[in-house]
Amino acid sequence: MTKHTTGIVSLLMILAGSAAYAKEVPDIRTVRQDLTTPRMTNHEPAAGKRVKRVAPEYKGTEVYHTLYLPTDWRKGKRYPIIVEYAGNGPYRNRFGDVCTGKVEDCNLGYGISGGKGFIWVCLPYISKDRKRNQLQWWGDLKATVEYCKTVIPRICREYGGDTSAVFLVGFSRGAIACNFIGLHDDQIASLWRGFICHSHYDGVRKWRYPGSDRKSAAQRLNRLKNRPQFISHEVSVDETRRYLKKACPEGNFTFAALPYRNHTDSWVLRDTPQRKAVREWLQNVLQGKTKQTEGPRACESTRPAVHCPLQAARSPSAAGDRDEQTRGRPAHIRSHFVRRRVCGRRLRGA
Repeated sequence: MTKHTTGIVSLLMILAGSAAYAKEVPDIRTVRQDLTTPRMTNHEPAAGKRVKRVAPEYKGTEVYHTLYLPTDWRKGKRYPIIVEYAGNGPYRNRFGDVCTGKVEDCNLGYGISGGKGFIWVCLPYISKDRKRNQLQWWGDLKATVEYCKTVIPRICREYGGDTSAVFLVGFSRGAIACNFIGLHDDQIASLWRGFICHSHYDGVRKWRYPGSDRKSAAQRLNRLKNRPQFISHEVSVDETRRYLKKACPEGNFTFAALPYRNHTDSWVLRDTPQRKAVREWLQNVLQGKTKQTEGPRACESTRPAVHCPLQAARSPSAAGDRDEQTRGRPAHIRSHFVRRRVCGRRLRGA
């Protein structure tokens, strides 16, 4: 058998194993949906309404964000804010999971908050011509970062946002954006109280855009300091956990593996243990109950990155770590929620 033939056979075995494994993992739709994300309208902001907003700097363009004021919103009161970035779009997988990449189709902020107690903002990525929202990756990165720096403080001033309680969340591309955009520089990094990253994480793998390498990701991660992150993924979160154990051993991380095969942000619209966990985490952060290191400390490592030989074959929307299936131990049989503080010794270096 030639090397070429052996490679083909190996690939077919991996694909066959992936298909069989996917059948073993439950679909999120087997859990009844108990929340429905409000549709975006063109009305003026009001309690319980999700509206389209165009920043003054982008008047006359198709660039916009969405703003949701909670059902208990009252003028003059202060509210924590959830800022969300969307995944790549248009996307659809074989399980029927869909992501449009549009701000109006985000779900995390609403599902996590339940529509009350938090202002929810979905921010756009700006296209390179700065005339529309970017649906795939980052567009004009500088413009996207500046948009966030400008709009979030403005929303805090105009609608009672608590500047000391702003959380950045994202799904898929948006999960990567939590660090790639949210920790892009010191100014934008200073906005956040905590982060929620679902399905992917900056630095775990290299993508087809500049700055996705681990050296660049480490520079961004250094700006995290001791702030907490809730990190979740469908099927398994082990790959991200392993990466962070080396890249940021003293980080304040909480991990959650969802026992479902779906690449979607709609899991927060269902009553699951993972939704309860992220809501509890959020309240604990607001109340200052999360364990943190003394003072801001950098996350640095000189250890070489560990490359997974199957990584190149994975799609951006792969349903979990393939190493789980090679072990023959489906992740949904094991504990679905793992909370862990990675507090090893500090590694020095850049």
